[in-house]
Amino acid sequence: MSCFFFHYSVSSVHNFFFFCLLMASKVSLSSISDFSFSIRRTPTTHQRVSHVLLLPLLNSTGCGCYTKSISCTNGRSSVVRNAVKEEQVQTSNSEEIQDSETTPSSSKLVLVIGGTGGVGQLVVASLLSRNIKSRLLLRDPTKAKILFGEQDENILQVWKADTRNPDDLDPAMFEGVTHVICCTGTTAFPSRRWDGDNTPERVDWEGIRNLVSALPSKLKRFVLVSSVGVTKFNELPWSIMNLFGVLKFKKMGEDFVRSSNLPFTIIRAGRLTDGPYTSYDLNTLLKATAGQRRAVLIGQGDKLVGEVSRLVVAEACIQALDIDFTQGQIYEINSVEGEGPGSDPKEWKELFRTAQMQ
Repeated sequence: MSCFFFHYSVSSVHNFFFFCLLMASKVSLSSISDFSFSIRRTPTTHQRVSHVLLLPLLNSTGCGCYTKSISCTNGRSSVVRNAVKEEQVQTSNSEEIQDSETTPSSSKLVLVIGGTGGVGQLVVASLLSRNIKSRLLLRDPTKAKILFGEQDENILQVWKADTRNPDDLDPAMFEGVTHVICCTGTTAFPSRRWDGDNTPERVDWEGIRNLVSALPSKLKRFVLVSSVGVTKFNELPWSIMNLFGVLKFKKMGEDFVRSSNLPFTIIRAGRLTDGPYTSYDLNTLLKATAGQRRAVLIGQGDKLVGEVSRLVVAEACIQALDIDFTQGQIYEINSVEGEGPGSDPKEWKELFRTAQMQ
């Protein structure tokens, strides 16, 4: 069984492609990472945008201790399902904010590209909830303020840049950066999101090439969100999804990352569910849940297909930053009904490790 991604707001011609694909192959759709970006061209020079007021964020995060692990086989692909209680996130009142919440909780400085998109905004919200210092590269910095509010620069920095334009990527943007999570992407079929030269070739290939070429060599980890099916873009039914090259260009971006000297991890997501939450603010993001689909399936070899919660993808990216053996690895990730690993590092480490052992 195969699956593909289909954007929620595509036109009727895209629905026709979806219908034909579904009837011809009896598959569910899988993901090509879809994110919201400003489609206006930005100047070739960068602009740093600082936010100076810290708003109330989180009082606490928690993860239950109930755990179970099973191995399952899906066709030729072996995956691991790990079940623990989902992380519960709650907001706090300003009176409850402790002084320590304005201080980064670690020495990390995580650069997030695509931080206002469907997965990226959840990555940023989760980093904020952990008090991990973050830096965003955005075409339209005003979106950061809308989504995440005014933040102290000790916690969140925002720079104006467009990865499609190499001249935007000034070395100063990467000073002090220890880790990078890249969540950029566009729609598979022509849509209004392609306006302003926002095509798969420009975003998934040229943008990734420009970014990787500009990053410092001393990074501890570069995590790239990609898509299942990228190694099969010339095969039916995947070739239908690749009519305009999105899988091909994502694979080219992956290959460029792999050929670099950067310590990378690639997360290939199934069809994205839950959200995107781009019309909401930080408090809404922090309350988002994956509903009943919290159990996580991880595989390798571009064999795993299905759906995955954006929350799960975001958490996988953050967890992979600190797991040494995920370096140089490529994973597919789905989520199914059941309890999930939440933000428990031990459970995520077990998921990644067992996927490599299959």
